[in-house]
Amino acid sequence: MKASRIAAAGAVAGVAVLTLSAPAFAHVSVQPEGEAAKGGYAVVNFKVPNERDNASTTKLEVTFPTDHPLASVMPQPIDGWDVKVTKSKLDKPLEVHGKKIDEAVTKVTWTADDDGIEPGFFQKFPVSVGSLPENTDELVFKALQTYSDKEVVRWIEVPQEGKDEPDYPAPVLALSEASADGHSHGASDDKAHEADEDKSAGDAEKAAAETTAAADSGGTDTTARVLGIVGIVVGAAGVAYGVLAGRRRTSA
Repeated sequence: MKASRIAAAGAVAGVAVLTLSAPAFAHVSVQPEGEAAKGGYAVVNFKVPNERDNASTTKLEVTFPTDHPLASVMPQPIDGWDVKVTKSKLDKPLEVHGKKIDEAVTKVTWTADDDGIEPGFFQKFPVSVGSLPENTDELVFKALQTYSDKEVVRWIEVPQEGKDEPDYPAPVLALSEASADGHSHGASDDKAHEADEDKSAGDAEKAAAETTAAADSGGTDTTARVLGIVGIVVGAAGVAYGVLAGRRRTSA
């Protein structure tokens, strides 16, 4: 009886040790730089940690959503990685800035030239995307992570609200609402910003020109004022000297 209890206790203890020693694995995720507002453009980072002790991550494949295709997808070059952008025909063309687009990026693949992401490190893969859809609150990007030992981890399970996070969740980008004035950080806003900068620069040049003209036209008057001030100072010094001299004579 005692032996059975001891064996059971040992088994429970063993399971507890394994549970406590199991690492909390990180997963491939996506986050915007700043915010990702509906209807606008954003730069998003796919963050890839290396979860292995004896292998490097040498490849990342990210599948872009086809239910909410993005007209513009531009990866940022990363030293030590080759990038390939795959486009596909759309079943339903998009209309962006008055133009119809019949194809969109459906996959971006990064392949390491050398060692890739070594154990104990992570890598960010930035991508400029837009315009972001206005009829959804999130975008799901399924990803495949390949290691140097040929192991492939499939981050493709879509998280469900009200349920526990899956073992291999797909990266999900949360979209924020557009600003109160209905503007997003898009190309049209960039142009408006550039116009404001040009106007400000023009105003500054105009003000500088007016100041220079005023200085040139009023040069003589300024000189006269300076000479007048110098005369007042010299006169005051003379008065002070006279008063001191009178006091010395009286004391004598």
